[in-house]
Amino acid sequence: MNYIILDLEWNQCPDGKEKEEALLPFEIIEIGAVKMDSHHQILDEFHELIHPQVYSSLHFMTREIISIQEADLENCRTFPEVAKDFLEWWGEDACFCTWGSTDLLELQRNLAWYHIPSPFSFPLLYYDIQKIFSIVYEDRKTRRSLESAVDFLGLPKEHTFHNAWSDAVYTAKVVKRLTEEDIFSNSSVDYYRTPKNRRQEISITYKTYEKFVSKPFSSKTEAMKDRIVTSTRCYLCRKNARKKIRWFSSGTRSYLCLAWCEEHGWLKGKIRMRQHSDGTFYVVKTLKLVNEEEAYAVKEKQEIIRLKRRLKRTFHAKHR
Repeated sequence: MNYIILDLEWNQCPDGKEKEEALLPFEIIEIGAVKMDSHHQILDEFHELIHPQVYSSLHFMTREIISIQEADLENCRTFPEVAKDFLEWWGEDACFCTWGSTDLLELQRNLAWYHIPSPFSFPLLYYDIQKIFSIVYEDRKTRRSLESAVDFLGLPKEHTFHNAWSDAVYTAKVVKRLTEEDIFSNSSVDYYRTPKNRRQEISITYKTYEKFVSKPFSSKTEAMKDRIVTSTRCYLCRKNARKKIRWFSSGTRSYLCLAWCEEHGWLKGKIRMRQHSDGTFYVVKTLKLVNEEEAYAVKEKQEIIRLKRRLKRTFHAKHR
């Protein structure tokens, strides 16, 4: 098995969001990748600029961030031509690593736009090195820039950043500072393709939490009536944990709950509602063991939300 450390640069509609192609908000204009073996030795590299077909003019932010001009792309190959070589280059049994969570999403969008069959299995698990860096070296929540991580590790800065090839090389250098345990125990789930039915639903148990990705629902209300979605089974002992605070809305698309496992203590549940382009919803649920302080914070948040709602109702009643 080889690691494929991938980095992409893309362009967006220069005329504003209202004129963009809904199925292709970001068009890839550069692919950079590094192939490493299981011992973290670099085997090969891939780098190519791409001639855009959808957004021929570059957005001003693209020019500013990645220092590419239209002239640089004029004589380059198109995405389908480059993608064919790239897919052949990475080979079989590849383990994908990226800095952040968007590169594989945009790669799949661009493949779909050009009707290129997806080479990825389902579910697609990958390794977000930005997240893993935070888990290993920081507080699990902070998300550093790649350059900041390179500085933190004291790695030499030999190339400019915001270039697909150099960013892939720098990410590979960060990978070399991680163990296989660091990487493989902290996979991420790609959400470009999500479960189509109950049989395909995804449930993964990590060291400190469990993640569940649901089938589609016609509405948020339907999703929150589903017993599997709202269940709070302890991911350590697999026993049902009794809800002490039932699921409550903590935003337009998020819900929280608090449950008690007799063997392991407090479990904090969090549901994020995500919407497909066809209007249906799917759920990403996490269950995590928390301490007394974190459990109290959930209770406190529920009280604050209740108070705000009461005040809002009182205000509207007085001003009718």
